[in-house]
Parts: sequence; C-alpha cells; structure tokens
Amino acid sequence: MLLSSTLTAYAEGNGNVDGGGGGLNQGTKAYNWPGNSYQGVRVTVVDAESGGIVAGSMDFTNKNLSSVAGNMFSFGKVSKMQYRNGAALTLQTSGYTYYTPDNPMPQIISSNSSKASIAQIKRYFCSEGAASMVAGKAGIDVVTLTNGSYKLVIEPVIYLIYNNLYFAMTTTEAGLYNRMVGGDLGAHFPTVVMKNLALALFLEKADLGFPAYTGSKTTARSTDEMIQTLGIGIISYKGAPPTEAEYDAVYRIDTDVITSTTLSTTGEINNDAKATVTFSIGGRSYQMSGVVIPENGSQLVWVKWHTPSEPCEITINISTNKGRLATTTIRANVVDLNENPPPDPMADDRYNGYSRPSLPAGQNVTSLSWGIWRCWWHANWVWVSDWDWESGSHSSSCPAGCTSSHGHWVDNGEWEDQGWYDYALDTYSASLSTAMRITPDEKNPTASGSTLKSGYGINMTATADMRSGAPASHITQVQTCVAYFPEFHYTDYWRLLEPTSPGYSAQFEFQRNEYSTYNRRTHFTPVWFPDGNYTVYAQVIDAWTPAGMLQMHLNDTLTIHDNLFSDWHVRPLN
Repeated sequence: MLLSSTLTAYAEGNGNVDGGGGGLNQGTKAYNWPGNSYQGVRVTVVDAESGGIVAGSMDFTNKNLSSVAGNMFSFGKVSKMQYRNGAALTLQTSGYTYYTPDNPMPQIISSNSSKASIAQIKRYFCSEGAASMVAGKAGIDVVTLTNGSYKLVIEPVIYLIYNNLYFAMTTTEAGLYNRMVGGDLGAHFPTVVMKNLALALFLEKADLGFPAYTGSKTTARSTDEMIQTLGIGIISYKGAPPTEAEYDAVYRIDTDVITSTTLSTTGEINNDAKATVTFSIGGRSYQMSGVVIPENGSQLVWVKWHTPSEPCEITINISTNKGRLATTTIRANVVDLNENPPPDPMADDRYNGYSRPSLPAGQNVTSLSWGIWRCWWHANWVWVSDWDWESGSHSSSCPAGCTSSHGHWVDNGEWEDQGWYDYALDTYSASLSTAMRITPDEKNPTASGSTLKSGYGINMTATADMRSGAPASHITQVQTCVAYFPEFHYTDYWRLLEPTSPGYSAQFEFQRNEYSTYNRRTHFTPVWFPDGNYTVYAQVIDAWTPAGMLQMHLNDTLTIHDNLFSDWHVRPLN
C-alpha cells in the first residue's frame, strides 16, 4: 500500500460511520496477531519546510485496548524521523496510551482475508475530520494546521503477541526490534510483520529526506528497508479545497462520453463553405465537419470519445474555421468510482448514536433534445437583361444622304439563378427510464419477503432503458450505476455496480463481494443497524447526448428486524 509524498490535503469535511471494537482477544499462542482490527496509526505534526517536529507523536486506533494497554510493551511515542536522526529503541513495559477516533479509521495493514484501500486511506487522512482530530490532540488550531505550514507524518502501528507479551510497534520499530533480537521477530511473523506491516505505507516520491520506495509490493521486505524507507506516509495541506467549479466537466474512467459546445454565426454558413469544428483531446484531434447554420443562428457541435482507463485531468481545446464558439477550452476531471467500496464489516462493529440520514435530493434528467441544421438551394430563375445596340446597313431603299444607322436594340441577357439557401432543423431526442430493486440475498436463512435481520447481505438489480431515434454518433449507451447506503450516510462509501447486460437497455448488479464466502453479488448490512427501514439510494448516469447527460436517482427499501446473532446459539451436548 502506497501513499504519495506529494498528496495534497485540504480542510474539507468527510464524515465516517462511528464504531468501536470489543475486548482484545488474547489468544492462546505465544506468537499471534489476533486479527486485522488490531492496528492503528502514529501521527506526528512536522514543519512543512524543515521537517522539525511541532507536536509530540500520538497513536490512534479503532480498537478498544483498555484491558491490556496498562501491560502492553511499546517503545514510546517516537517517530520515524527521530529514529532516522539517531533516537535509540527504548522498551517500555507498561502504560501504553492511545486515542480512539470519533470517526473510525480505514484499515491500514492488509491481511490475507482483507486488503487495505489506499483510496480510503487518502480520503480519510486528507479530510477535515482527520485534520480536526489531530489538531485537537496536538493543541493546534485546525486552521493553522491546514494553512500549508505543517505536514502530517503517519506510520502504521500493529498490536501483536510476541513471546506471550503484548506489543505495540510501528514498521520502523519492528525493524529495529527485529535487528535487536537477531531476526526472531521476523522469523515468527514472516508475513504479518515483514510483508503486511512493512508495505502498509510508503512514499511514491521523496519527501522530508525520505526516499521513494520502488521495490516489490507483494513480497516480504528486509529489516533495513523497514528501518530506512518503509512504513511512512506524508500528508500535505494547502489551506483551501479545490471546488468543483474548477472543472467544467466530470467524467468517469473507461466511458463513452459526449463533449459539446455551441457554434453560432451572424452570417449564414452554407453548403458552399461548411464549418468544421476540431476537438483536441489527449493528443488526438476529433472533427465534426459539414456544419451549416442560418444567418444569426446557432447549433450544438460535439465529439463522442472514450475516456482514459486511469483517473486524470484533461484539457479539451476546441477550434472552428467559421462562426463563433461558446467555449474554446473545457477542463475535465476523469474519476474512478470503483475506488471506494465499503470496508469489510466486522461482527463487533458498533455505531452508538446513529440516526437515519435523509435521502439525497438528486435532479432527474429524463429527456433531452437537440438539432442539426441542413440546407438546400432554393432556385429562383430571373431574366437579367443585357441590352446592346446593333447597327444596320443602308439599303437600296435609303434616300440619298440617309443618316440613319438602321440599327436596333437587342437583349443579350440570360437567365440567372438568384436563389437562396433554405434551412431546416432536424431535431432529435432521447429519453431514459429506470427501475431498481433490492432483495435479501438468497443465502440469508431467515429472511421473509422484504424483511431481514441486520448483518446479512442484500442484492440489487437496476434496469435502465434509453430510447432515441438519433444516430449512434449522437448518443451513448447507459453505462454507470452507483449505489449508496444509509450506514455511511449516503456519502463516504459506495458500490459501483457491474453492467451484467450492457447496452441502451441495460441491467446492473452489485459486483462480486470479495468478503463474501460464496463470492456473491451482495452488500452486507451492518450488524448494528437499528430495526426499521433500510433504504438504498442509487444513481443511473453516463447516458450521454449532445445536449447533456441523462440521469435518474432511485431508491428502494427493505425492513430490518433483529440481527443475525439471534440465528446462532450454543447449547450443551447431552
């Protein structure tokens, strides 16, 4: 898992569901990592220029360690920067202290059954909530913390049992301690410590005197790498968040889209000299040619293109050989909606004080129309006279001394087409209709109709039908459906559905859940969710036309009654 040293954070809110863990499972083995919830983060506030420590390091964890923290071995609150500058590893045998965040942190250290998400880690630690959390504990005003003068150094912390003793240690401390015990720590934890903890965080680019890591991301690392390079992320602040207004358009990765603007003219553009509009996108040029427009008229002009497969910013430049464009530059943000699925739900998850959020108020765009001008010549033949005098000659009948020229006027004119261009606007339209349904997963043993117990999974199907008589170059298929959930207040995590039947009439379902034992297309409701309505909110988007994007906002509801623990009980054998 990597964290860029150039990552820029802004004081921007990003709420997360609250929760807490149960008691620490002490286990029975002398060498044991109880599970992937036994982890945390060490945060150190440093000067952005010098790297000097501004506030003492502090540890945060979602796990309730109160029953063992008093006897937990640790090495104090020492940062990687201090160890680099010569601080010695000093064992402390009691009094480990930590803070529990109000908004639970995402998983930092991967395990065999659950992978950490760098997107979730970045989103959490770059949020206003995380900045406020750190500022409050460090005694620094949050505005001051995020004005660009400071950076946060974050290090993964693991809680494990080594030689029958509880330990808290960062990646750097694990490397130093492994060296101290002659490699015995790594010998007992070759995967958990030497790979998962070692590779939990590292820098993409050098910062604060630490090098970027470019080695393997899938194999165990050396003790020296853990001490010198690995186990660090750096968060930078610049004071104010970018606003959506900085982008003229937002697109999804790997998607057909239509980018358009308006071409207008004061003088007519006709078949004798048609307009050509050029769109320059990502090093390629696309043209819409053969455009005709009547005097003082206008028309949408556009390009249908496919977005890149990775998130990026793209500047689209537009030019024309005739007429005037409404805009000549479009700044687009291409985003990946598949980077933030919900984390693995745990049986001991809690959210005390939860209240159901209101459904988002989205605007439906169910129909759009546009047109293309065409023109043809309207003939109007007019005789254009060209009178010429033709002189004659004298004849025998002329009297003596005749002075007449004997000429006459001759019209040498011709028929001339003084016609004009007639124009007509061919109009097109597109409409979108959608539906969605959520149901209890068929692996749920006690669901009845639309009622299920919390903790079990649900399935979702969404259908979308786009109708249009326009050519394929004018429209795209219905390509994207995203679902949001009440336990995350319809904001922090979402699921990008998979088009199981793509097309203009499309069907979408949940992607297969990596945490599902049966690899089901399911979303697990949290075990703590209160009885009552459980409403999923969805957006069907990316049905593009020259006039914009068709979209619809949907929701469907199931009823939660009781939780899955009531389906499991233990009884003695007779």
